[in-house]
Amino acid sequence: MAKDRDNPAWTTEDFAEAKPFKDTFPKAHREWKRLGRPPVENPKVHIGFRLAADVVEGVRATGKGYNARVEKVLREALAAGKL
Repeated sequence: MAKDRDNPAWTTEDFAEAKPFKDTFPKAHREWKRLGRPPVENPKVHIGFRLAADVVEGVRATGKGYNARVEKVLREALAAGKL
């Protein structure tokens, strides 16, 4: 394999002296951390609970977007005092 003078292999000393990107380029790190979805005022919360297999199959069988539909049903039940 040919050696690349512009990109030499790192030595143990090179690794020992290396600094994290966020410490070396703090401004770029802050800007890059903002990429992706913007923060929301009321973010969704992931929870886990068990449901009967037939209930899960039935909900999933309703097609794409079932999470939003289940959330709507739960909101309506809460508003009606059924939960």
